[in-house]
Amino acid sequence: MVSFTPSFLSICLCGTSPLYFLPVFAFNPSAITISAVNRPTHHSTTALSAEKDVGHGVRSAAKMGPIDPEELKLQERLAEHQSNVPKLGFPTDVRTLVEYNHGFAVMSTNSVSNSGFPSGSVVAFAPDSSGRPLFVFSSMSSHTKDLLKDGRCSLTIASKEFKGAADGRVNLLGECKRVPKEEQEAVRETYLKKHPGAFWVDFGDFTWYRMEVADVRFVGGFARAGSITGESYADASPDVISSFGPHVAKHMNDDHSSATVAMVGSAVEGLVVDAAEITSIDSLGMYVKVTRTPKGGNLPQQFKIRLPFSRQVEDRKDLKGMIMEMTMAAASKAEEAQ
Repeated sequence: MVSFTPSFLSICLCGTSPLYFLPVFAFNPSAITISAVNRPTHHSTTALSAEKDVGHGVRSAAKMGPIDPEELKLQERLAEHQSNVPKLGFPTDVRTLVEYNHGFAVMSTNSVSNSGFPSGSVVAFAPDSSGRPLFVFSSMSSHTKDLLKDGRCSLTIASKEFKGAADGRVNLLGECKRVPKEEQEAVRETYLKKHPGAFWVDFGDFTWYRMEVADVRFVGGFARAGSITGESYADASPDVISSFGPHVAKHMNDDHSSATVAMVGSAVEGLVVDAAEITSIDSLGMYVKVTRTPKGGNLPQQFKIRLPFSRQVEDRKDLKGMIMEMTMAAASKAEEAQ
């Protein structure tokens, strides 16, 4: 664990998605560096390292005025809280994202028609029990022709709830090969579970392919990025709670958002937020996008924080009980503070 001085710098992600203002942990004002505060294990490597002077430079940092002392203390408490919360770990995170994705991604191949250039195609896929993507491609598709000449490719998969740069995405690198005839029936069954309406799988010019994953790059949002080996990816298992986590999150956001606001305030002393939206839930905790205006500031900030569970939850009933426990504890704490 490295030492750092936290500073909430407003990083504006401009584009078609909404603006996000996220917490950034700065080592010094002149060379601002984002550091992963919870290093992954399982042979993963962190893309943003404290050992080198790398990161996102903010040109306007020098123009920022002094931070309110109370706000600085709050940021320190929040940074300490977030550095200690349990997370799934990169291999499980990646397998989970791929498993519960909507089943569409961007495949990049080495173009036959435009030699030397990469070619991108939106393709449907389904992961098998080892996380290997399965495809059924028409012989007329450009990416099929590319793969027949050079099977090396990559598959970029965004999380199901992806809305912007604060959300997870994965890039799988490997080689795509035809599935042997004796394995095609099992592959077909797996694929149709993900894409039940894919009636074209039995057309004569469609062929089954499978990607053997050699390397994985993962971005879980700001200050959380790295890579894992194909072996670590294959050995991991998807998080079971994440399969129905989005439904629970939607229910909480639609009907109990005030409870989430209270849970956030209870987790970190002095953290008062105007809004809190649960973006994902797993067996160890939940990610929440919060909106607040810092003390001494006049611009609202949006960033994600992680709320940990007191224990690992096992199933839907256990998750419901855990959220009720956290809700009641937050309400009791707020009542005592009054």
